[in-house]
Amino acid sequence: MPILIDPIDLAARLEAERDAPAGTPRTRVLDVRWTLAEPDGSGAYRAGHVPGAVYVDLDAELADHSATGEGRHPLPSEAAFERAMRRWGLRDGDTAVVVDDAAGMSAARAWWLLRHAGFGDARIVDGGLAAWRAAGLPLEQGDVVPEPGDATARFGAMPVIDLDEADALGASEGGVLLDARAGERYRGEVEPIDPRAGHIPGAVSAPAAGNVAGDGRFLPAEALRARFASLGVDEDHPVAAYCGSGVNAAHEVAALAIAGVEAALYPGSFSQWSNHPERPVATGASPGGDA
Repeated sequence: MPILIDPIDLAARLEAERDAPAGTPRTRVLDVRWTLAEPDGSGAYRAGHVPGAVYVDLDAELADHSATGEGRHPLPSEAAFERAMRRWGLRDGDTAVVVDDAAGMSAARAWWLLRHAGFGDARIVDGGLAAWRAAGLPLEQGDVVPEPGDATARFGAMPVIDLDEADALGASEGGVLLDARAGERYRGEVEPIDPRAGHIPGAVSAPAAGNVAGDGRFLPAEALRARFASLGVDEDHPVAAYCGSGVNAAHEVAALAIAGVEAALYPGSFSQWSNHPERPVATGASPGGDA
């Protein structure tokens, strides 16, 4: 199943489906505008989005903040995510295309959840809104409120690991636990939000920003394979990714999938790990921490 879609190809699909009969499977665009600094992306969405795109509230619809002890962005329940999918107008058989203005860093969370829910065709706009604008494609203003859909969610299609499994993978000789945060957070030089600085012992630094080129598009599959191979990743051993709260780690999982490697997501990520005082934290550039 394709992971990415080019903005030109998306525009062509939307144009071709403009006069499709009611009930015909369609391409539905989901705008996941979110950053840690600006979590409410609704204003930016209303100011200009891909025509027909529905706004997705990452904090409210792609996470369950009522869950305690599971990190800053716990996964939503299956039932809650199904309700969100239907609010977005998704119907079984549609193609869901997710987009953001951050090189896919937040949109990948929606992509991952759609795949986890068993939704048939979910893709990320390669290069995001920057690539859409660069192609000279139009933007639409205001809100889009679609007719409710009938999509179903059945979680379990994507591998997930928990706190103990992340610990075991970090300590494993064969598997690889990738830390998708910026290098300075991995090394423990800065920590803007979590209670302790550093990384899960044994984890390898692999900032998600390294998955994309300067234009925000994902690196070619061959380049991603080479990048992850240099970090010890291969197809014969388990691989998982984490970040601060499980958002950017989904981007890492997508990049690994483009490279042909299936990887698990640790949703609790460092925001969960660092809140457990009994769990050690390593600092420095090496996986095991500097002496």
